[in-house]
Parts: sequence; structure tokens; C-alpha cells
Amino acid sequence: MSVHHESEPKLYRYSRTVCGVFTHVLCALFTGFITVLTKPGSSLFSWHPFLMTLAFSFFMTEAVLLFNPYSSPVKKLKHKTKGRLHWILQGLCVCCATAGLAAIFYNKNLNEKPHFTTWHGVIGVLTVAVVALQSLGGLPLLYPKLAKGWSLAKLKRYHATSGLLTYLLGSLSLFLGLCSAWFSSNVSGYGWYLAVLCPVLCALVVMSQVTNAYMARKRMQY
Repeated sequence: MSVHHESEPKLYRYSRTVCGVFTHVLCALFTGFITVLTKPGSSLFSWHPFLMTLAFSFFMTEAVLLFNPYSSPVKKLKHKTKGRLHWILQGLCVCCATAGLAAIFYNKNLNEKPHFTTWHGVIGVLTVAVVALQSLGGLPLLYPKLAKGWSLAKLKRYHATSGLLTYLLGSLSLFLGLCSAWFSSNVSGYGWYLAVLCPVLCALVVMSQVTNAYMARKRMQY
């Protein structure tokens, strides 16, 4: 842990650690809940919510939390190694999201239903495209030779900012999915509200992590 973090009040560090660990557990439980609910493989449609949740709730959240200075499971590793693990998780996110999109697209074709007629559908396909572009945008940070004429410091800042927006887009896609007729017919009452809280709380923790990291760098520059 850096000197900056060691100088912070213990209560602040403990609360950050608890929030980070809670987010790890929450995204895993939420993904597990959707897995049990959908029973992947029971139908073609079942693969869509399962794969999208695995992509945006689990892989993408864990990819960001790798850089959490308080609760990262690999915080003792070098930043370069974390970056490679981050990109691998993001790659898995893209693969799952693409497969989930293909599943719902094919399912709608089989049932002769129109595509992208809801906000969930539109935001979902947009999110898949943005996540793929975000992953490609991270390559110059892994391989600096690709960043010809660009400042790596600026690229990291742009990547972190666009990454946060991408994560929020993924969280919005999950939220809209929880508002769909399929989910509402299977989960209601307090269960629905608890499910909705999962992507919302994870998004708040990720927002806090990214903005705090940026503000810390700003303070170190002055």
C-alpha cells in the first residue's frame, strides 16, 4: 500500500476495504442468483440473461476492482501484471456479452419477433459495441509501442474515464433487463428491489474508486 494510503485515517481505510469486499461478494451473489433463475441451457433464451450478467456484473466489475487499492485480490502484484489480468477479464466480458447478444438475436429470429424495440435492447447492443471498443482501446497501455505520439499518462486518464462511462452503460443495461417483462414475471416484491440494488451499489463503488484514484493523482501533482 502506498504512503498516501498509509497516511489516511484507519476508519477510512477500513470502510473502503469493507465496501470493496462487499462489492466482490455482491457481484458474485447476483451472478449466482441469475444463474439459478435462468437455468442456462434450459432454453435458447436462458443463455442471454446468464451471459450478459456474467459479462457486465461479474467479469467487468472484477476487472475494475483489480485496481482497488483496498480490496483487490491481487494488490501485491505489479501494476503491469494487473493491467494484463484486467484486459483478460475484459476480454472474457466481451466474449460473454457477444455470445449473449447472439443468443437473443437468434432467439428472436426463431420466434419472428422484431429486434431492438425496447430501451433495453438498444442500450444493450450499444453497450456490447462500446465494451469491445474499450477493450481495444486498452491495447496501447499494454503495448506502449502502439501509442505512437501519445502520452501514456493522458491515455490512462482517457481510458479510465471512458471505462467508467462504459461500466455505467453496462450497469444501465443490467438495470433495464431487470425491468423487463421476463424478469418482473419471475421476481417480484422485495426480491425485485434487492436485485435492482445489486448493479446500482456496484456502480456506486466503481464510480467512487475511479474518481478517488483520479483525485489522488491530482493532489500528488500539486
